[in-house]
Amino acid sequence: MDLVARMDRLPKPGETVSGETFQTISGGKGANQAVAAARLGARVSMIGRIGDDSFGVILRKNLNSAGVDTIHVLETSGVSSGVALIGVEQSGANAITVVPAANGRLTPDDVQSCRELIATANALVVQLETPIETVAAAIQIAKQHGVLTVLDPAPAPKKPLPRELMTVDILSPNQSEAEALTGIPVVDWETALQAAQAMKKLGANAVVLKMGEFGALVCDRDGSIHQVAACKVEVVDTTAAGDAFTAALAVALCKGQSLKDAAHFGSLAGTLACTKFGAQPAMPTSDELTAWAASHSATQH
Repeated sequence: MDLVARMDRLPKPGETVSGETFQTISGGKGANQAVAAARLGARVSMIGRIGDDSFGVILRKNLNSAGVDTIHVLETSGVSSGVALIGVEQSGANAITVVPAANGRLTPDDVQSCRELIATANALVVQLETPIETVAAAIQIAKQHGVLTVLDPAPAPKKPLPRELMTVDILSPNQSEAEALTGIPVVDWETALQAAQAMKKLGANAVVLKMGEFGALVCDRDGSIHQVAACKVEVVDTTAAGDAFTAALAVALCKGQSLKDAAHFGSLAGTLACTKFGAQPAMPTSDELTAWAASHSATQH
């Protein structure tokens, strides 16, 4: 559950600022991506854990209302649901503190019990808000059954990821996450290319590096490089733009699009999400994205 305060600007360390509004909004990277994929027309099941608190009830209800199958979202007794404390300033920039809580209780055994579900999927999309060993177990099952694996390495890892996580089909970090994985600060297209190539050397089959307002850099399986520029929009909130991007990327790949075209579709979804406030409420539907894309275009190279 996202606990969101809007303010003129984010506080500096030790500073108190006055907020303008406060809301509780269903979030979580996995849940955001599940909702986004479902709204884009995919049939989606989520594997995860919620607490036995009021937040858990709301989180499950909102997933169900978006069309996400939550049979494998388990309730954890005596533990709160995961929460994120989010500050959003007028520019749309944000600062986020995540408390995993029940998310941290998702185990490899939980994933093993979902083996058939994973094996029959077109794609497995994973993040780092659950334990690393659990994510690795899910990826292993997917690989054993030839299922496309997409890793959004967020939140940014504090230490190098094990090789079994790096060797996914598609690794899709943002700039700060790419720096955490490679040690290369990503500030422009040249450094983005350096980071993408470094991630491929670490085992990633292909890399889609999300560059925020600049778009994305694609380093394909065959080593080809593409730049996908983002449309210019009036930014309201960037909180879940990366989640919309990742979900749209996966949906497009499942439909047989090339990685370059899928990244373009992801960039459109991420950009459109920036024009709305909140996480899951900002995830675009297929109709919204189609209509919006018809009147906007992003240049591809």
